[in-house]
Amino acid sequence: MSRPHTALPPGSTIGILGGGQLGRMLALAAARLGLKTHTFGPCDDEPAGQVSTVHTKAAYDDEVALAAFGAECDVITYEWESIPVRAVEIAGTGKPVAPNLTALQTAQDRLLEKEFLSSLSGVEVAPFAAASGSLQNLTDAITSIGLPCVVKTRRGGYDGKGQAVIRTIDDIPAVWDTLGEFDLIVEGFVTFSREASVVCARGTDGEVRAYPLTENVHRDHILHTSTAPTSGDDGTPGEIAQTIVDALDYVGVIGVEFFDTAEGWIVNEIAPRVHNSGHWTQDAGCTNQFEQHIRAVAGWPLGDANPAWTVQMTNLIGDDAAAWEALAREPGTHVHLYGKSTVRPGRKMGHVNRRL
Repeated sequence: MSRPHTALPPGSTIGILGGGQLGRMLALAAARLGLKTHTFGPCDDEPAGQVSTVHTKAAYDDEVALAAFGAECDVITYEWESIPVRAVEIAGTGKPVAPNLTALQTAQDRLLEKEFLSSLSGVEVAPFAAASGSLQNLTDAITSIGLPCVVKTRRGGYDGKGQAVIRTIDDIPAVWDTLGEFDLIVEGFVTFSREASVVCARGTDGEVRAYPLTENVHRDHILHTSTAPTSGDDGTPGEIAQTIVDALDYVGVIGVEFFDTAEGWIVNEIAPRVHNSGHWTQDAGCTNQFEQHIRAVAGWPLGDANPAWTVQMTNLIGDDAAAWEALAREPGTHVHLYGKSTVRPGRKMGHVNRRL
């Protein structure tokens, strides 16, 4: 599972584990560069499979299918940080894998992630403590961190799922009843003025290019808008992102999420993949994050990460996508739909980018 030392030529095949919208946009970006894609996922009519060169429908524990998939690819990547590590190992046997397994394993476990981040010079995180096995252990961890705090599952969970805020001691039993079966982490509550992120790429030669700071607004724990470039970017978030990717010997695009606090930038979490808060790059007059990831994992030179103008991305959640016709009429608005046939509340159906 080494990395490519020379750039993969056009006509090579990028293997993408995962069939969702991120895989779809990666496949579209690869096609522009003359690269083929082979996607892998367990469902019918997946967004990525609709546009990739080849799609394998199989479960992530189907070792025969994973091995056959990997044999047909020149490099293996993934669109989702919850892809089983074993699946990546099997698909990547004898092939370059980017991002590497260390990054994947670190991001899959919030405790490992916090321990890694807190070990880096210049990187600040919220106070944290492990809390698993018993109500007493959870109570002890909360006592050590202090109130208010946030209890999260160490694995899984996204868009607010798998976590709960503890404001008083009386909240603990109900949270234990809901989350106690999982390994948990307790994090100190962070007072912040805004949420922000940096999408950053690192190539096989160690070159790093970070996009400008992005300001993010959430609704019901789901990302609503991302606007970039935004104010207050003193260069520190980009430097922190570079520290993280260098420490991981990372190849590909990563999302680094921050809290903007009175004491400085606090890293909330990392996502070893292209990131929802980087979708604005598709219509910003620079190399978008999806092409940047393909360039990185294929060993190509990285592209320009300096946007020509400010863009605001708005997620289309559930029935929001039904307004596609009106959005398509709106001047300066770029519509991106994911090809999902089933609409559900809270499901990301697409996004629009508007130049500001």
